[in-house]
Amino acid sequence: MSSKVNIKNRKASFEYQFIDKYVAGIMLLGTEIKSIRNNQANISDAHCVFIEDELFVRNLHIAEYSNGGHNNHEPKRERKLLLNRQELGKMIGKVKEKGMSVIPIRLFINDKGKAKLEIALAKGKKIYDKRESIKEKDQKRDIAREQSTRK
Repeated sequence: MSSKVNIKNRKASFEYQFIDKYVAGIMLLGTEIKSIRNNQANISDAHCVFIEDELFVRNLHIAEYSNGGHNNHEPKRERKLLLNRQELGKMIGKVKEKGMSVIPIRLFINDKGKAKLEIALAKGKKIYDKRESIKEKDQKRDIAREQSTRK
């Protein structure tokens, strides 16, 4: 029952340096999972927040389901993330101590048909780090071009 839903946050790798990655379940309504299966979600502006030792994702836009009727969901509501207590404890400690953030990287559907959100404990990059990232991308692109023209 694997699906081809794989929605990525491309901006995240440019803005942040990832320290740890976790895969979390999401508490969704019926119309939300149907919209996700139709690839109608956007996580580019999303971020995670701790509220009373629980992790929630904000600004995760899931479009309204076209056949939802009056039972449709609100597109940008807060959604609870499902992680075990130990993982949450580690993340809370690091976020409070070192000034790190928790950001969503990828939204996908696993083999069992459940929607999962890959999140990362991340530290913001400085301007010079971003310049280095751009240089590395350019170098990789140039190398790939040279190799393709040689063949």
